[in-house]
Amino acid sequence: MREPTFWILTALAAVPRHGYGVIREVETLSQGRIRLQAGTLYAALDRLSAEGLVELDREETVDGRPRRYYRLTSSGATALDEEATRLKAGAEAASAQLAARRRFGLGLSS
Repeated sequence: MREPTFWILTALAAVPRHGYGVIREVETLSQGRIRLQAGTLYAALDRLSAEGLVELDREETVDGRPRRYYRLTSSGATALDEEATRLKAGAEAASAQLAARRRFGLGLSS
């Protein structure tokens, strides 16, 4: 799973959000590392919808413009959970290897 996809699904995990809400939540959750552009987000949402990972929750009109809210599907939650587990295992493996490096007296900059 690509990193932006991971963060989009993560942003939708707790509550449905509209596009700008997803953009803001992704930036917050990623601590500013991921900054989605609107075009990128909506292309991703279309793809994720076609894959059954997200779906339209509702649509409302705000200031004469349609605002679509998206939610994570159960398949999306499963995919996100599997990716989170994979990332956690990878981080734990890397941390263990770095701890071994330190035990051998090697620093991180050696």
